[in-house]
Amino acid sequence: MTRAIRIHAIGGPEALCWDEVTTGAPGPGEALLRHTAVGVNYIDTYHRSGLYAVALPATLGMEAAGVVEAVGEGVTEVTVGQRVAYAGGPIGAYAEARLIPAHRLVPLPPEISDDQAAAIMLKGMTAQYLLRQTHVVQPGETILIHAAAGGVGLIACQWAKHLGATVIGTVGSDEKAAPARAHGCDHVIVYTREDFVARVKEITAGRGVRVVYDSVGKATWDGSLDCLQPRGLMVSYGNASGAVPPFSPLVLSAKGSLYLTRPTLMTYTAGRDELLATAADLFDVVRAGVVTPLISATYPLRAAAQAHRDLEARRTTGSLLLLP
Repeated sequence: MTRAIRIHAIGGPEALCWDEVTTGAPGPGEALLRHTAVGVNYIDTYHRSGLYAVALPATLGMEAAGVVEAVGEGVTEVTVGQRVAYAGGPIGAYAEARLIPAHRLVPLPPEISDDQAAAIMLKGMTAQYLLRQTHVVQPGETILIHAAAGGVGLIACQWAKHLGATVIGTVGSDEKAAPARAHGCDHVIVYTREDFVARVKEITAGRGVRVVYDSVGKATWDGSLDCLQPRGLMVSYGNASGAVPPFSPLVLSAKGSLYLTRPTLMTYTAGRDELLATAADLFDVVRAGVVTPLISATYPLRAAAQAHRDLEARRTTGSLLLLP
């Protein structure tokens, strides 16, 4: 038997239960992984609340690091005793141990600690596809990154600055402005007391930005579109303030022939070659010191509910970890 955080019904943080579960032996193509560190991500709250549907009961979590304890028939991707990490589906990271398809596991280089891996796999690979694939950031471009002090935001701002972009970041409080500046933002806008559209237009001399990376959703949607220059790209990749309501595509033409995409990490890392290449790019910038992960808080695994409360109350910056 092992312990896991599960939900038996959708709801608030109080829906998270500390359960005994049975993992069993790995089947063909599976690995048994003993977790050493588990990442907390905003998408976990979407699964808990029912915004993204999951079959119940469900063990939450999409990101973790650990050690392979056993492998099933036909597994060639990893070996027993190997340090590995993963991000993306299937969910089930909030557990002391779990079974997982071996092809989703990424071997960890010795320079990347387990805590670092659990803090960067989902958030860092998200930053990678946003900056290097969805829109390839070029030197001299000006870009806007919402939630710049969040887990993805702090990584993306550092990486984008390294790529030569001028980075405008929004944060929700003055306390979060300092870490955003320290992690790559050239300009920080506290959107709770500043008009971020007006500030972006001021910073860019009225031109707007080439691309907006928006994980906030409903609260920033209209303003984000107004920050774009003609033929700019709106990258909507999260719903922290709620889902974006339905809108007419004519809005995009009226605001300057804008482009819109709603990408996911799971799509960008669906194939093993894509997964390994994305992770390798991330590991390279971490080892080079281009990206320095910020782990702002750690919690015992059984205290996952408190981690969710802190995350949803916007009391956190960077990455949160659960420690089994």
